[in-house]
Amino acid sequence: MKKNVLIGGAWPYANYLMHIGHLAALLPGDVIARYYRANKCEVIYVSGSDCHGTPITQRAIKESKKPEEVANYYHQEFIKTLNKMNFTYDLYTSTMDEEHKHLVQEYFKKMLDNGYIYEKEESQDYCEKCQKYLSDREIVGICPHCGKQSNAEQCDNCLTNVNASEVKDKYCVNCQTATVMKGNKHLYFKLSAFQTKLEQYVDKSDNTWRKQAISEAKKFLKMGLIDRAATRQLTWGIEVPVTGYEDKRIYVWIEAVLGYLTAGYRVANTKGIDFDKFMTSTSLSTYYVHGKDNITFHAIIYPALILALKNNYQLPKYNISCDYVNMDSQKMSKSKGNLITVNELMEKYAVDTIRYYMIAYGPEKKDVNFSYSHLIQSHNKFLVGILGNFVNRNLSFIIKKFAGTITASTVDLAIKKETKEKYQQVGSLIEKGELKNAIESVFEYITIGNKYYDENQPWIKVKENIEEFNKITYTCIYMIANISNLIEPFLPDTAHKLKEILALVGESAWEEINIEGITKIDAAPLLFERIEEESLEE
Repeated sequence: MKKNVLIGGAWPYANYLMHIGHLAALLPGDVIARYYRANKCEVIYVSGSDCHGTPITQRAIKESKKPEEVANYYHQEFIKTLNKMNFTYDLYTSTMDEEHKHLVQEYFKKMLDNGYIYEKEESQDYCEKCQKYLSDREIVGICPHCGKQSNAEQCDNCLTNVNASEVKDKYCVNCQTATVMKGNKHLYFKLSAFQTKLEQYVDKSDNTWRKQAISEAKKFLKMGLIDRAATRQLTWGIEVPVTGYEDKRIYVWIEAVLGYLTAGYRVANTKGIDFDKFMTSTSLSTYYVHGKDNITFHAIIYPALILALKNNYQLPKYNISCDYVNMDSQKMSKSKGNLITVNELMEKYAVDTIRYYMIAYGPEKKDVNFSYSHLIQSHNKFLVGILGNFVNRNLSFIIKKFAGTITASTVDLAIKKETKEKYQQVGSLIEKGELKNAIESVFEYITIGNKYYDENQPWIKVKENIEEFNKITYTCIYMIANISNLIEPFLPDTAHKLKEILALVGESAWEEINIEGITKIDAAPLLFERIEEESLEE
């Protein structure tokens, strides 16, 4: 049976440029998608820009613009950045998309019909000076957990999700007036109804979720799930499809995570796939790729919403959550001014250099400190010194001595066995989301190639035993061809260069490449140039 794979990349919030923390969190999704496509699986890989909510309206007010102008500008910037970084989404959309809005409203009505959304009136923070009810982001006060300043949604200091009722000494962020409590009617999502089911679900996910996702989910469940407001007192967002709620909008925490379903549905339609059958198939594997601050939404909220729909859709099987990329041991933040945008990084370094560094040294299991110096060192050591060295020394020697002509021979049997095993090993690691180990395994294979070349000394064999030289060369060309396959999910530009050099045609497949048809190479351009650390001073 053909395997179905749904991969969802977290939806970055469209109120600033994409920074390298976003990149580290999202990049695993592209690696996994490329791998499964090479295995001829039915892949749906989606994401989009999160364009609603208070921060965008606040920015719009400051810049004297409409919220949609702000959101659309950064949405388009995200698209440019992701395209330059060679992401291969089947669809990268936005929460402003009309089809997304329509499908979210349909899902909302279904959850209402299923009894998981209900009406409730309670006291809410109100600003008498602004004469309006305040959203969580418009309320500032003291975090009940760490005692630092926090908004009423999440504390930026201790990263704990907070409720407006818990925050102390509250005031309006717009005018600094102390808030008062006033009755207001909202719709609520019955999250508490899924406490037991989600506890059982998380317990069964130990082998497929990253450890930080498991620990965060269990910590959240231990506190006890409480029902959450499903509507907000806003004018910027998706309209609530319920009479009497025309002055409110669907809460962004509901509509943004449902984007995986709305975008997936659209891609399925374009491919002629029945999305309901796809999402309920026993052959389905689902991957959700996100940062540590989004774990609760992917491990608790999103599964609860799926359960509330009663569609029997598969709950997230693999939660590929990343920790933080820090600067000087501090979380990157626009307010602190200590972040690096992906665009800034691409101005200095090649895309594959960035991709390699973020996969090999990214925050897969723990927070990491970004360092330009470390990025340069990793580029020089691994991309230039191991990969580039193996390819260049082989190809340039053949061009120099034989004008690029490759004489057919046999591949060393030990290398052939190692190659077949490497496909299985690297593939298994990618499927489990262990990308750091996967790319390390690929470079172990390349290191074997360098060792094979050194130990067999083709520069001597070419004078003493031409048949032995041809076997060594043929084996190394075979390895280069298979390296182009093994690195493609991680370093697509470099893989493409190698395939062009060897005139390998056709779609990539995750299987051994045999090189019977390769008889000549015309050029051996350097794959990577060494970067001098003096460039940091510039």
